Amino acid sequence: YIGGEAFGLRAKAKNFSMEDMKKGVEFAHAHGVKVHVTVNILAHNDDLPGVEEYLKELKEVGPDALIIADPGVFELAKKICPEIQHHVSTQANNTNYATYQFWWKQGASRVVSARELSLREIKEIRERIPAEMEIESFIHGAMCISYSGRCLLSNFFTGRDANQGACTHPCRWKYSIVEETRPGEYMPVYENERGTYIFNSKDLCMIEHIPEMIDAGIDSFKIEGRMKRPEYVAAATAACRFALDQQAIPQNLTENLEAVFSRSGFTTGYPDGTLGRDMFGIRTKEDVTSATNPVFQQLHSYYQKERQSVPITYSLVIKRSTPVTVMVSDHEQHTVTVKGDIPQQAIHRPIDEARCLEQLKKTGGTPFYCTNVTCSID
Repeated sequence: YIGGEAFGLRAKAKNFSMEDMKKGVEFAHAHGVKVHVTVNILAHNDDLPGVEEYLKELKEVGPDALIIADPGVFELAKKICPEIQHHVSTQANNTNYATYQFWWKQGASRVVSARELSLREIKEIRERIPAEMEIESFIHGAMCISYSGRCLLSNFFTGRDANQGACTHPCRWKYSIVEETRPGEYMPVYENERGTYIFNSKDLCMIEHIPEMIDAGIDSFKIEGRMKRPEYVAAATAACRFALDQQAIPQNLTENLEAVFSRSGFTTGYPDGTLGRDMFGIRTKEDVTSATNPVFQQLHSYYQKERQSVPITYSLVIKRSTPVTVMVSDHEQHTVTVKGDIPQQAIHRPIDEARCLEQLKKTGGTPFYCTNVTCSID
């Protein structure tokens, strides 16, 4: 999922221009990957004309889904680009099954759950919403200290609106409480029984709990990137991929996942319902220095080579007096047909099915891998 240059919640990031986004969507689709675009600001009156024009541009780009938080923006998206799926952002504070039912009636195909939900609560939501409706939940990454990011600390301290994409992350600053009659005596900040509301949470990591997340009825796992470097994305997605494929996560990858970014380790606090002081963490000097060049170099290997992710099938026809024809189809029924020369009579070794299979399955450094070949040879 990506953001454009406007109306998303990563205003400080070097986001995609419309031209970049168009190229990115084409590239992703060619590699069998879907693209979801965030349009998830909480819009003010002055934003709405620009949002309308932006949605018209996105209609031409053709992403697979829009991630929206504001009901007014949602209505505009329904009117302007009804052919694109509409997902409801975690910013909409989706904490109960009635909210999911509401969004389903509005036309949402997927809702991103609030980070504050436990797996028990998500499972109950799954039981009370239409089977066709999808639940997306966070599996890894940073957590806000307010309900899914509805925070005014940034506005208060700096005048930069978190819900317009300009959060300065004051929850990550170092704080203590000082009682006015005891100057210089600093006291720690604690949370209450309703959850962690005060300042610096550790990052979430539920990668080792994927079976429980599947059992809760979650359809899509979301990694919170928050403007991280490529190695972070590589570590998190690779670990998820191993776990989803029911393979053991390599020890060095587990170590690198924490080394590339953590705040004194990770937490599973909200999903497993274990709230408390263990959810807090700070970015220590050791956390910073653990992200070394050797760690980054190991993680480069996860994205420097093409990952073969698009299954294809071949149909080969070789007939006398007819051009050789190869038809290639992918899993979404995109089909390309190529015709070659008329085959010549073999002098020494005639072509046979085994040789055709051997050659066609060599897809080289491409995103494609062959699942089936049918041959018709005279």
